[in-house]
This record gives sequence, structure tokens and C-alpha cells, in this order.
Amino acid sequence: MRFKRLAALIGLSAIASVTLIFVGGIGAAGPVAPGLGVADSFAVLAGDTITNTGPTTITGDLGLHPGTAVTGAPVVFGTMNVTNQAALDAKNALRSAYLDAEGRPGPTLIPGGALGGLTLGPGLYKHETAGLQSLGIASGETLVLNGSADDVWIFQTDSTLIAETGTTVRFQGGAQACNVFWQVGSAATLRAGSTFVGTVMAHDDITLETGATVLDGRLLAGAQANGAGALVLDTNTITRSDCATVVPPVETTPVDTTPVSSTGTTPATTTPVTSTPAPSTPAPSTAATAAQVQAAKNAAAKRAAAKKVAAKKAAAKKNATTSTSTATSTATKSNAKPPVKAAGFTG
Repeated sequence: MRFKRLAALIGLSAIASVTLIFVGGIGAAGPVAPGLGVADSFAVLAGDTITNTGPTTITGDLGLHPGTAVTGAPVVFGTMNVTNQAALDAKNALRSAYLDAEGRPGPTLIPGGALGGLTLGPGLYKHETAGLQSLGIASGETLVLNGSADDVWIFQTDSTLIAETGTTVRFQGGAQACNVFWQVGSAATLRAGSTFVGTVMAHDDITLETGATVLDGRLLAGAQANGAGALVLDTNTITRSDCATVVPPVETTPVDTTPVSSTGTTPATTTPVTSTPAPSTPAPSTAATAAQVQAAKNAAAKRAAAKKVAAKKAAAKKNATTSTSTATSTATKSNAKPPVKAAGFTG
């Protein structure tokens, strides 16, 4: 195909004249995304006609203005806006977004307009000013868009955009289709079995051949001033792109997992108490016990003998006292005087 002429079109002078990085892909700064306004909710939009063949499924709104013919009964999971104010407003919003993207200055130039096999960082890209002045992906090749969820890609072409049979556009690094925009100066064609992403804003017509899929994007035809532009579909799946909310990671503070007692204080550390057994008293030997018993017997015998001696002495003393008392009593009787009579005299 014509987009395989990349090698023949690149010369040393051409390489020196463009800002291209082939180590890890082509790199550029990401531009500000064109604002779609009220056209944001539309998956497909056209000016003249929308013609479908086969079981085509559209997720998102459908719009047509100023034309009135939607044929082939595509299945639409969204609102059908045909020749009404909503469709007219969407076409006007498309025109503004198209002119915005077309007028962005300073694009990185793609040699030969051939995108297949490249990995592109976020940025503004356009075909070379010489030659075909078109962008395309050759049959079976893949274009990789590598960037974060907030990065933006804008592709400019003064003429056509063609994704050949079996081509693929895919992402790396969390990039989103809602941030990819294709500004096409005439017509865009996605051939059979191709898989495409991003919002296609065509000055004229957009054609999808059998089985072509827009996984995540929009097909907006008729961006020219008079609104003319047709959309042709054939057994396709088109799903409107919608940016996912990017939530920055939240720094967390480690939680102290030390258990807390019911009183709200950290429990004191309990040191186990080791009990020291009391020293055991050795049992007396048999010999020692016999000696003690014999000594006790001897002491008891001595006490008994002492008691006998004391008893004998007490008895002897008692006898002596009794004899003295008898003698004294006899002497007293012999010296006694007659009793005194009551008249006061003896007789």
C-alpha cells in the first residue's frame, strides 16, 4: 500500500528537518484537548445522510442535520436526534472543535504520513508538507499511543485518513481514547476488520467497511461550513469514548497496632514471677534421734530422783515441826491459871 513507502521517503535531510525520536517511539508534549461542547454525547454525527448495512450497534447519541435520512436501522443505545435543535447545536460544536484542532501550530511531522509500527507519546502530529499530505496505517500494522490517562494526542491531515485492513490503534500506560482527536481535511476511511480509537472529525465523509470497529471514540462527519457530510456504516460497532476519572493515590499513615486496654491506656508489660522453693530441711539421722531419746530419759530420771529427795526432806521437816508443837502445848498446859469466875475472883 501507499503508506509502506515510508522507507523510500525518509532521507537524511528529512530526518534532520523533523523532531522525531525513534528510541521508544516519537515523543512530544501533549496539547490541550479541543472542546467538543454539546457534541460530546454523540457517538455518530453527519450532515447529509447516515446509511447502514447489516447489524450495526451504536452506543451513544446519533445526530443528523440538515439531512433527514437515517437508513438501515442501526441499533442505537442513546438518543436519535434527526433534524432537530440538538443535532444542529452538535454540528455547530463540531465545526468549532474542528477549526480549533486544524489551527494548532508546530506539529511533529510524520514522514510519509505513515503511522503503522510507531509508538507515539502525547503531542500534536501531522503528515509531511510534501507528498500525499495524508495520514494512514498500512495493512496489518499497529499504532501505539503511549501515555498517561490525562495525556492528549491531536493528529492533523490536510487530506485523508485511511486505516487499512486489519490495522489496530491501541494504548499503553493508561492513555484514554477520549483524549485522542483526528482532524481530517477531507474524508476518513476505516477498512474491513480495522480497530480504531479516538474522535474522528472529518471535513467531509466518513466510511466504515465491513466489520470495522471503533472501540472507543466518535465518528463526526460534515465539519465544513455548510454542514455537508455523509456517514456510511456496514456491520460495525461504535462505542462513544468517555474519560474515566483519574483518582490520585492517597498517602496513608501507618496505624499503631499496639493493643489498648479498656481504660484507654497501653497495658503494662507483665514480668512473670519465678517462685524459689524454700530450702528443704534434711531429716534427722536414726543415730541422732536415739541419742536424743536417751538424753531425755536420763533427764527425766534425774528429775524423778530430785523429787524423791525433796519429798523426804519435806517429810522430815514436817515431823520435826510436829514434835516441837506438842512440847510447847504441854508446857503451856502446866503453867495455866484457874479460870476467873464471873464475881471477879479466883476460886
